[in-house]
Amino acid sequence: MSGVPAYADGRTTAETLFLGGEGSAESYRAAMRLAEEAVVETVVEGDAPYSGRSPERLRDRLADLECLPEEGVGFERTVRQVADLVLADSVNVSHPACAAHLQCPPLVPSLAAEAMLTATNQSLDSWDQSPAASVLEERFVGRLAALFGYGEDADGVFTSGGTASNFLGLLLARNRHLAEEHDRDARRDGLPPEAADLRILSSEAAHFTAAQAAAHLGLGERAVVEVETDDDFRLSPAALDEALSRLDDDGREPFALVGTAGTTDFGSVDPLDALADRADERGLWFHVDAAYGGALALSDRHRDRLSGIERADSLAVDFHKLFYQPISCGLFLLRDGDDYRHVARNAAYLNPEGDDAAGVPNLVSKSTQTTRRFDALKPLVAFRTLGRRRLAALVEHTLDLATEVAARIAADPDLELVTEPALNAVVFRYVPSSAADGGDGGRADRINEAIRDALLAEGDAVLARTEVDGRTHLKFTLLNPRTTVEHAEGILSRVTALGRDLDAAEVGR
Repeated sequence: MSGVPAYADGRTTAETLFLGGEGSAESYRAAMRLAEEAVVETVVEGDAPYSGRSPERLRDRLADLECLPEEGVGFERTVRQVADLVLADSVNVSHPACAAHLQCPPLVPSLAAEAMLTATNQSLDSWDQSPAASVLEERFVGRLAALFGYGEDADGVFTSGGTASNFLGLLLARNRHLAEEHDRDARRDGLPPEAADLRILSSEAAHFTAAQAAAHLGLGERAVVEVETDDDFRLSPAALDEALSRLDDDGREPFALVGTAGTTDFGSVDPLDALADRADERGLWFHVDAAYGGALALSDRHRDRLSGIERADSLAVDFHKLFYQPISCGLFLLRDGDDYRHVARNAAYLNPEGDDAAGVPNLVSKSTQTTRRFDALKPLVAFRTLGRRRLAALVEHTLDLATEVAARIAADPDLELVTEPALNAVVFRYVPSSAADGGDGGRADRINEAIRDALLAEGDAVLARTEVDGRTHLKFTLLNPRTTVEHAEGILSRVTALGRDLDAAEVGR
């Protein structure tokens, strides 16, 4: 690593420690060079998706790294230690064999944007803390709303991700329902006794954040009614009708319906138009969790699979999934921006009412956060650099790849494909001989669990595990546009080899 100015060896002054001081430009460049070199050595030139070290080995390796030393050790030494002890033992999400979770490889232009937004350190709660950023986020939100079919009345805000966006949607849904049906200002007065009967409907394959939001909203997780799915793991409209009928019979009060555009395990997209019809008929707030599948809106080939999303009262999209942005970067969109009145508040020191009347963009009232990063800069730089069509091509490659990989799995007698992929998640398992397994599935569960653990311990591949009908399965999440069919075939070959060895060991017990 290259040398750095004096501040980095522990002999620090405020002038070199903070941007704008004498010598700080040189110090900043040198510090960034050291950080860049650390990333290149451990990530760019890394030859495996993970080192294979266990939690115990990591604890041992990090035991001597003092987190709160009395005296500093200098920047160069610190960066070297971070590179050796942290970056080297991080999951390399940019490696083609890292295919477990919805954890994307970030675009290089967006990494540069991350450096810019952290250096300026804008806080998007009030305009005087983030002038250009606030105006730009408003403009960008409007353009993104149009991408999803919303009109000029739409509004929204950037969030930390799908969890925050789903919570905000259901918070607005609850508050609007209580205001309109019970003449209750939940923000001011809390929940009325009738809230015990409030219900949210969502797919049994929906993300857990619907239940989490219900708990945070004081309704309890039991307020979420899980609706059965069809053979493609999509919420069944017929099952929804039955669930609504049962709620009527039980005297319950449904107020929100959550549709999913991209379930975590299968990428399934619920029939959004049919769900919107039910929401309209019953006066339900319709929220769509498109954290995973929202990127389909970029693609001329695939955007019609989101048909009906424009009818949602609110929706969640994650840019740190299939838009290839560094964590964190999410989006919440609201079809009718006037619904923000159900959560808006004014603080004299941040967003006085006079600012609202004057059109000053204090964005704090649109978010559940106060201090908030300028994360909108990252996708803005990506879109400006590549354009929608090139970003769409990246997404389309991964969907095509998933289809090809699923075909390879379906053709392999040692493997079992659960269903054709809806996006780029492929769920499958190794199948031991049925005779040896005894028909109870326990052997297959143990072997598939062991396959996943062995791949991770060897550092060969990072695959996910999940359960389907109570049975352990493996999962590719093929987000990386650099991953090829050959990469996947190599992993599958290792899966089957490990499976045969583990199966033989089981038989020999």
